[in-house]
Amino acid sequence: MLKNVVAVVLEDVHPFELGVACEVFGLDRSEEGLPVYDFALASDRPGPKRTHAGFTVDAPYGPDRLAGADLIVVTATGLRDTYPPELVRALREAVEGGARALSICSGSFLLGAAGLLDGRRSTTHWRHAAEMARRFPLTTVEPDVLYVDADPVITSAGTAAGIDACLHLVRKVQGAEVARAIARRMVVAPHRDGGQAQFVDRPLPEPGADSLAAVLDWMRHHLDEDSTVERLAALAHMAPRTFARRFQQETGTTPHRWLVGQRLLLAQRLLEGTDEPVDAVAARCGFGNAATLRHHFARRLGTTPQAYRRAFACPEEVRARP
Repeated sequence: MLKNVVAVVLEDVHPFELGVACEVFGLDRSEEGLPVYDFALASDRPGPKRTHAGFTVDAPYGPDRLAGADLIVVTATGLRDTYPPELVRALREAVEGGARALSICSGSFLLGAAGLLDGRRSTTHWRHAAEMARRFPLTTVEPDVLYVDADPVITSAGTAAGIDACLHLVRKVQGAEVARAIARRMVVAPHRDGGQAQFVDRPLPEPGADSLAAVLDWMRHHLDEDSTVERLAALAHMAPRTFARRFQQETGTTPHRWLVGQRLLLAQRLLEGTDEPVDAVAARCGFGNAATLRHHFARRLGTTPQAYRRAFACPEEVRARP
């Protein structure tokens, strides 16, 4: 059942993420034959709450409003050291009593504080994924996806991924046609391809390598060449096994995986900023052909080069030419 919906807000709530919950569950679309939800805002105590943008919204209900809810949407409020104990307890008891909980962006940290992520897969904004894994070691954080459905707990990535998670739940409980109709009203896709990996600045963290700095720099400038371990080891004046071990120690990954990550980063930039055909992009990045590029795009970024270009390409008038 999906009828009684409560959105949880705290001080400094992010208005866009709150707006997602309001747009999906807070509007009366009965004239279109769509479900009408009993929608309310609740907080640790009733009253006005300051938003991240500076204005205020009124949350007329306290933690007791969570009792009997079918769905509790936990909106983003940034990372906090502690959360109101009454709200944490009410959230945990509501889910134990049969409610679903859905977090948007950093709202996942309130779910973690309530113990609702323990033993479950989860996600959050990619910028907060490492911190969530550190704070809540009993959850398996998946930083590359738009949302994780670990029923009755659904966690979503940053900002707009909350739309994906909400529509997914509507589709799951009330059917694909209801989800499509709400998406049409919102002028959004009812389902997006790929995950949030395609939005991350870099596919791998910048390594803190010291002794291999010159080799890493050479690799970045020769992404279209065949960089075998033997060749790289010779550049570093090391035996191949010693080089592979040192590379793992200093970068936290293997030479092959690091190289693929850098090649994908270059491919993303070329797809965003040039009109080069996908085959040409693949060749320039060292993948050889479009099929290999598509394989690595799907595996690492959860989408295709063509779909990525459609989503992120610069306007034609500012795009570079091959």
